[in-house]
Amino acid sequence: MVNWKGLIHHYREYLPVTDQTPVVTLSEGNTPLIFSEHLSETLGLNVYLKYEGLNPTGSFKDRGMTMAISKAKEQGAKLVMCASTGNTSASAAAYAAKSGSLKCVVLIPEGNIALGKLAQALIHQAQVIAIKGNFDEALNIVKDITDNYPVELVNSINPFRIEGQKTAAFEICDFLSDAPEFHAIPVGNAGNITAYWKGYKEYKQHNKSQQLPTMLGFQAAGAAPIVLGKIVENPETIATAIRIGNPASWKAAEAARDESNGIIDSVTDDEILEAYKILAAHTGVFVEPASAASVAGVLKLHSQGYFDDHKNARLVCTVTGHGLKDPNTAIKNVQEPVTMEANVKAVLEEIGL
Repeated sequence: MVNWKGLIHHYREYLPVTDQTPVVTLSEGNTPLIFSEHLSETLGLNVYLKYEGLNPTGSFKDRGMTMAISKAKEQGAKLVMCASTGNTSASAAAYAAKSGSLKCVVLIPEGNIALGKLAQALIHQAQVIAIKGNFDEALNIVKDITDNYPVELVNSINPFRIEGQKTAAFEICDFLSDAPEFHAIPVGNAGNITAYWKGYKEYKQHNKSQQLPTMLGFQAAGAAPIVLGKIVENPETIATAIRIGNPASWKAAEAARDESNGIIDSVTDDEILEAYKILAAHTGVFVEPASAASVAGVLKLHSQGYFDDHKNARLVCTVTGHGLKDPNTAIKNVQEPVTMEANVKAVLEEIGL
């Protein structure tokens, strides 16, 4: 979009900001909605990928963070804090740096964060503390501190985060001239499915769209508390961004599911990795593993006949983070390059010419 100045500027009338709000932006939002011929043919639907990995720090978290950091600065905060499996820490650190006045402290679960994300938080000068525990334990510590000290929490339980993230639904409606029939999304801490549903409802209330989508959320099988109906004490999955056993937005996610007549299901790590490879090989879109949960989920539903009565309906899959967030997973799932002599004959022979 020409002269894009960030999502707060573009969608100001739908956001809780005033002329006194010091907008902290990295020109986030306005991410592409990519039509996938391969997935459309496979599923018998019109499938689009909302590629949130093209936000400034490489994930959808920037949408909420521009709001959370702007409001923290407006309220006179000096210190912001979050628990993170990676993407939130990267985003919070970057926006705190951009603010010019806020210090950022991040708690991460030791050994359970992709190096690409950790590198981002560190290079943006956040104070990163690894705890001997999981994400849920880290978040409990952060909530305790921010409840009792002058520190602003910027995890997705901060309502301004949800306000920013809902704008992705606005963009989809603007692009398609309406909401899609289905929207598929990974579910970890569950703030994103909550935000999208809020955005779709608000746009319809403002007569900017005519319908609401059916929301399809997908957790990793090893971290599927909403599917199981109970907290998962020791969540495990290759999809580190959704390795969460007690989602902060659990009830709101269930409300989005129920109000939209949708589902929240689980997909295995093998299904996630298969979708991850399909996205890269057949759509040209490189995502981190958690992002592929949405595509893994709709492929699973397709195999069960879920879409049989909805031929050619529009389906949007949110892919939440860029593949460079977790390069190690990519490297483990591809063949190493062939090494040979530096001559034309050897190369021609290798490529079959």
